[in-house]
Amino acid sequence: MEPGGYASHGENAKGYFLEATGMRWFWDHYLGPDGDGAHHHASPIRARDHSGLPPAVVITAEFDPLRDEGEAYAEALQAAGVPVTVRRYDGMIHGFVSMPMLFPEAGDALALIVDALQSTFTPR
Repeated sequence: MEPGGYASHGENAKGYFLEATGMRWFWDHYLGPDGDGAHHHASPIRARDHSGLPPAVVITAEFDPLRDEGEAYAEALQAAGVPVTVRRYDGMIHGFVSMPMLFPEAGDALALIVDALQSTFTPR
């Protein structure tokens, strides 16, 4: 999460549960003192080649600072020929999927994830 790269970083930086200051804290702890945020292991969208990756489900939320980043990654996967299911949940915040008691939309998102996992791991 390098600052400023995507419009949603600024649009949703404050007031929507996950804020810019929290994102910076998580990013710094994720990388550690010697981490390289530009490396594709830290930021998969920066990989030179996305082809050959397994099918993906990318769920984004309208009021998430990471929304545009997730959708850009889905586009990169699609451009590389990777099967991708991408769905934006309008009106939702980062982490809504883990809050089904607050957000009924979480059930739909979880069903999308379960369906993808079942189709991937069900013996043929």
